[in-house]
Amino acid sequence: MIDVFLSGITQPEFRRLQNETRQILEEFAAYNSNIRFNFIDPLAEGGDANAIAEEFYKMGMTPARLGVMESGKTSETIIFPWAMANYGEQTVKIPLLKNKLGTTDEERVNNSVQQLEYAFSDAFNRLVRPRQKKIAVMRGNGELADPYLADFIQTIRQYYFVAPFTLDSAAVHPQKTLQDLEEFDLIIEAKPTEAFTEQEKFVLDQYLMQGGKALWLVENVAMETDSLLNPGGMAFALPRDLNLGDMFFSYGVRINPALVNDIYSAPIVLASGNGSETRFTPYPWFYSPLTSSPNSHPIINNLEAVKFDWANPIDTLPNPIKKTVLLSSSPQSKVEGVPREISLSMINTPPDFSTYTSGEQPLAVLLQGEFTSAYRNRIKLAKIEDPVETGDYTEMIIISDGDLIRNQLQRGEPLELGFDRYT
Repeated sequence: MIDVFLSGITQPEFRRLQNETRQILEEFAAYNSNIRFNFIDPLAEGGDANAIAEEFYKMGMTPARLGVMESGKTSETIIFPWAMANYGEQTVKIPLLKNKLGTTDEERVNNSVQQLEYAFSDAFNRLVRPRQKKIAVMRGNGELADPYLADFIQTIRQYYFVAPFTLDSAAVHPQKTLQDLEEFDLIIEAKPTEAFTEQEKFVLDQYLMQGGKALWLVENVAMETDSLLNPGGMAFALPRDLNLGDMFFSYGVRINPALVNDIYSAPIVLASGNGSETRFTPYPWFYSPLTSSPNSHPIINNLEAVKFDWANPIDTLPNPIKKTVLLSSSPQSKVEGVPREISLSMINTPPDFSTYTSGEQPLAVLLQGEFTSAYRNRIKLAKIEDPVETGDYTEMIIISDGDLIRNQLQRGEPLELGFDRYT
C-alpha cells in the first residue's frame, strides 16, 4: 500500500505534481495488481498545521512551505510532498518534490515530475530488496572528513550498511585487520592525502584478491581552489605521492601526477566589493573539466556533464583486466605537469587553442576481472596466512578527483552534493 500525502492542494503548480503522481501510480497498478495507493490530506481534519508538520519532520519527511499571494497579501501554506510505501514490515519514504535551491516553484515541479517514475521504482526496489551489502568508508590516511561526505553517505545508506574502517592495526595485526575488512563488500577511499604503508597496502591488496570491491577517489596532485584565495591569488600545484602507484600499475592503470586543462569546463566564481556591495562573478577556469561519457555503460548512461576539479589524467595499461573509461575530459584538453604555479590572473589571459592537443583524458575508469596481486613474487612485509596471488573476479572504479563526492558546507552544515553555493 502506498500513502500519498498530496491531497487537498490548491496551488496550480503542485496540483500538477499531484495529478502526475496519481497517473504514474495508476500505470504501475495496471502492470501489478499488488500496487494499491491512497491519497491523504494530512490537514483534512483541521489540526494544527505546524504540529502536524513537526510530526512529519520527526519521521524524516520535511514539509514544504509555500508563499501564496491572495488579494495582494502574501501568506504561507504547508504541503507534504511525500509518499510512504509499505510492504510487510518494511516501509520506505518517497520524496516527491525534487528540491533545487534557486529554482521557481514551476521549475521544481517540472524537475519532480521527470523524477517520479524513478522515485517510485527505486522505492519498490528497496522494499522487496532490503539492505544486505556493507560498505566501508576508509579512515586513517587523511581522507575527506565526515561533514564533506555527509550527503553522499546519507544517500547510499538507503541501500547499504555503511561504517568507517581504519587500517591502523595493519602493521601489528594484519590478519585480524584483513578478516575484519572482509566483512565489507566494498571499500571507499575518498581523497586520501597521507601515504599508505606497505602493510596497509598489502591488506588492501589481499582484500581485493579475495573478491572485495573498491571505489578509489585518488588525487596525485596536491592543489585546492581555496589555496588561491590569498592576497597574491597564487599557489603551487605539487605532486602527491600516496605510495599506491605500484598497486595501480599491477592492476592496469596509472594516475599521472599532472593536471588536466580543458576548454570545456566550469567557471570559477570570484567575489568583488564588500558587504552589501559584494558581487560574485564567474570567469572561465580550465582546471574544472566538465566531463563527457564516451559510451552507454549502465553506470553513466544518460548522465549529464560531471564537474571535476584539479583532475589527473589516467593511463590504462595492457593486461588481461577489462577496462572501461566511464568519464573523460573533452577532446580540447591538454596535460600540464607539476610542480606548477597556478594564479588567478590566468582568468585575464585567453587560452591558446593551438596547445589543446592532448585529446580526451580518462578521469574515471572501471576495472573488471581476476587481478594479479601487487605483491606477487615480492617479499611480504605483513604476515597473512595463504596470501592470494591471482584473485577472484572483482571490480573497482578509479576516479582521479577526490572532491567528486565532496559536498560544500554553509554555516557548518552540509549542502546537497552537486550544489555550488556561488553559482
